[in-house]
Amino acid sequence: MDERRVRGRGGPVRWWRHGPPWPGRRADGEPAGRWPWRSTVLLAAFVLIGSGFAAHGQQDGRVALDPFARVLLVVAAGLLLWRHRRPVPVVFGTAAVTAVYLAAGHPYGPVLLTVAVACFAAVVAGHRRAAWTALGMLGAVQLLVAHWLYRWLPPSGDGPASLAQETVAATWIAVVVAVSELARVRREQWARERAERAQAARRRADEERLRIARELHDVLAHSLSVINVQAGVGLALLDSDPAQARTALTTIKSASKEALGEVRQVLDTLRAPGDAPRAPAPGLDRLPELVEQAARAGLTVEVTGRPPRLPPGTDLAAFRVVQEALTNVVRHSGSRHARVHLEQAGGVLRLTIDDDGPAVGTDAGGSGNGLAGMRERAAALGGTIEAGPRDDGGFRVLAVLPSAPGPER
Repeated sequence: MDERRVRGRGGPVRWWRHGPPWPGRRADGEPAGRWPWRSTVLLAAFVLIGSGFAAHGQQDGRVALDPFARVLLVVAAGLLLWRHRRPVPVVFGTAAVTAVYLAAGHPYGPVLLTVAVACFAAVVAGHRRAAWTALGMLGAVQLLVAHWLYRWLPPSGDGPASLAQETVAATWIAVVVAVSELARVRREQWARERAERAQAARRRADEERLRIARELHDVLAHSLSVINVQAGVGLALLDSDPAQARTALTTIKSASKEALGEVRQVLDTLRAPGDAPRAPAPGLDRLPELVEQAARAGLTVEVTGRPPRLPPGTDLAAFRVVQEALTNVVRHSGSRHARVHLEQAGGVLRLTIDDDGPAVGTDAGGSGNGLAGMRERAAALGGTIEAGPRDDGGFRVLAVLPSAPGPER
């Protein structure tokens, strides 16, 4: 299927040159992929019957309908059966047959409708030049017949066309041009709107997929890191210090339970999109829980500053940033001490998470999915994330999140 690019507000989009701007239908309402038998037969019947009435009204100045004229009428209407599959040959064919019909001196009438329909189909299909060329050729033939060739063509004794006849012909051409162009513009508008809606739907789906991926990563990375550390502690102390090993197993149970709850919440959102979540999204009010979980993993966290009251989206992003940063300290830093500083001023929340290092492991430089997810969260809110090693060998994560100032908790 041929395609043509149309530039909309959101950039280049595509629309179908020989197809419908909506699924399953052409511009005239016929089902896509089918021959337009019904409309063609109805149009042929209208042309034949209407031409018969027109012949009765033009008996004095035009040649009566004969078998040859009726064959021309049927051929002109029958060509429209291919107007969607071969619009260019059809528009030239109907124009040629109509020109022969008029040159033979037969009555004016509905035969001109076949040219109008063929021209409309060609313009809507994107073949404007072919449509206007065919229409111009028919107009030129009409002018030649009406002002010069009428001396040698039937009916005998015919004179040149009057001003009224030329005005009617010019008006008919103008109407065909206007209607065809209006249909083309409207179809392109439908195509742009449909492409923009599809693009917006894909964008929303991508954003939702990224959001779910970030949520799952943050939940699982944090909880599994705690479980991994505590499992190592439990195995090491199982024989020498059973009490401490029991504490490690208790921490594993608590962390796994919390992780299962948050994963279940994300999966419930997938199963029933649009439903309200069963549990509120976590925020900085759960910062003490993060500190306690980090302590169970052997990490001491010092918090300075009081968590401010934030909008839900910013509150969740701030919580996930602290959670991911502390998880990275547990996994990739040799330090057992971290500092979290919160500061809100001028509608901006600054979150700083520091550890004293040294870095351990291959992912300690901050190039993993966790930091990428934090940056995506911040960017979605109009904020920024800076992460990297300090000059003294430690590591720092600085998050700047825009937020409306509000009373402290």
